[in-house]
Amino acid sequence: MPTPSLWRDRRFRTAWSAQTVSEFGDRITELALPLIAVTMLNASPSQVGLLTAAVWLPNLLGLFIGSWVDQRQDKRRLMIAADLARTVLLLSLPVAYWLDLLGLGQLYTIAILAGLADVVFSAGYATFFVRLVAREQYLEANSKFSATRSLSFMGGPAIGGALMQWLTAPIAMIVDAASFAFSAFQLSRVKADPGPADDDVPEPFLTRVRSGMRYVLTHPYLKGSLGCATTVNFFTMMSSALIVLYASRELSLPAGTIGLAFGIGAAGGLLGAIAATPLSRIFGAGPVVAAGTIVFPGGIAIAVLADGPLWARAATLAAAEFVMAFAVMCFDVPLNAIQAAVVDDNLRSRVYGAFSSINYGVRPLGAVVGGFLGTWIGVRETILVSATGGLFAVLWLIRSPILKTRDLESLRPPQHTEQS
Repeated sequence: MPTPSLWRDRRFRTAWSAQTVSEFGDRITELALPLIAVTMLNASPSQVGLLTAAVWLPNLLGLFIGSWVDQRQDKRRLMIAADLARTVLLLSLPVAYWLDLLGLGQLYTIAILAGLADVVFSAGYATFFVRLVAREQYLEANSKFSATRSLSFMGGPAIGGALMQWLTAPIAMIVDAASFAFSAFQLSRVKADPGPADDDVPEPFLTRVRSGMRYVLTHPYLKGSLGCATTVNFFTMMSSALIVLYASRELSLPAGTIGLAFGIGAAGGLLGAIAATPLSRIFGAGPVVAAGTIVFPGGIAIAVLADGPLWARAATLAAAEFVMAFAVMCFDVPLNAIQAAVVDDNLRSRVYGAFSSINYGVRPLGAVVGGFLGTWIGVRETILVSATGGLFAVLWLIRSPILKTRDLESLRPPQHTEQS
C-alpha cells in the first residue's frame, strides 16, 4: 500500500509552516548580528569570530540539556517555550538601539541565550519529529523541511539585507522576533502524541547522560557520522564566522548585495533538498552523504576567487554559496534520515544532546580559530585553510556502514538495555 503524501497531513503542514517562517527569521539574524558588529560597532575579525562562537557555545551543554529534555513528557511545550524566549531576546535589540545602549556585550549575551533556547528546541524536536510522521515518511519529511530551509536561505538574506538598508539592522530584528512568535503559535495547534510518561523511563539524570553519550560513541552508524559531521563543522565554521566580514570589507559589497548573493547562492540548497531523495534512491543514501561531505567544504574555496567589478565579486560569492548549499543538503537529508531510522525511540532527545554537544559544540572552537587566524594570516587565507581541512571529513566514512547504506528499509535501532 503506497504511503500517503504529507501534503494531505494537516498536523505536518502546521508544523511545517512554523518551521518555514522561523527559518526565514533566522536568516535575518544570521546576517544582522555580524553586520551590527562590523558596521555599527567596528568589530575586529576575532570579535566577529567570538560572536559566531557565542551562538554555538550552548551546544557544549547539549549532552545535559538533551538528557533533561528527555525526562519531559511533552516536548512540544518545551519547543514553544524556547520560541517565546527567543522572541523576547531578539526584541531587546531594537529597544537597546532606540535607547542608544547597543554594544558588543549585548550581542554576545543574546547570541548565547538564543543559542541555548535553540538547543532546547532541537532536543525536543528530535522526539517530536518521529511522533509527527511515520517511519516510511522520514526521507520525504526531511526533504520538505530541508527544502523550506533552503528557500529561507534564498529569500531570507535578500529580504534581510533590504530591511537592514531601509530600517537598520537592529530594527530588522523585529521581523525575526515575530517569526518565532508565529512558530510558537503554530506549534501550539499541533496535536501530537507526547510519548511515554516519565514513570515509564525512571532512569536517574546522570544515567541518562552517560547512556546517551555511550550510545553515540559505540553505535556503528552514529560514531562514523559524528566524526564526519564534527570535522566538517569545525573547518567550515572557520570560514562561516568570517564570510560576512569578508564580503563587506574585502569584497566591498553593500548589505543588500551581500544578502542578494547569499539568496541566489542558496538556490543550490533548494535544488539539493529536492534532489537528495531521488539521488539517494538511485546511488544509495550512503554514497550521496559521502559526495556531499567532499563537495561541501570544497565549494568554500570558490569564494577566494572573487575579484573584478562589483557584479563579478557578488556572482563569485553567490557561486560559492550555491555549490556549498547544494552539497550540504545532499549531506544532511540522507544522513538525518539514516540517524532517525537507527536511533532507539526512547533515547532520541538524550542521543541528540550527546551528538550535538560534540558535533555543534565544536563550532564555537572553529569560529574562534577562524577569527584569530583571520587576524593573523588574513581572511582570504583562512577561508582556504577551512576548505582544505574540511575535505578530510570523508575519511570517517571509509570504515562506517553509512557508506554501504543503500536504503532505510533494512535499518532498525538496536534494542536498548541500560548498562552501568
